[in-house]
Amino acid sequence: MPRQPKPRPVGRPKMAKGEAKAKIVPVRLNPDHHKKFLAAARESGQTLSDWIRGTLLANVEAVDG
Repeated sequence: MPRQPKPRPVGRPKMAKGEAKAKIVPVRLNPDHHKKFLAAARESGQTLSDWIRGTLLANVEAVDG
């Protein structure tokens, strides 16, 4: 009986170490903060991730001067 080839794994191939586009930073939000942040993101026409990144960058730049 001939051997059947292994099926290819599902998903994107793994990237070499250090080639990832970005780092993922898990953050836990309580439900009230999540609602407020999501509302602010929607009001500005952004995704929640984009809004959080922009807000963090604006605050860091304000501190750095």
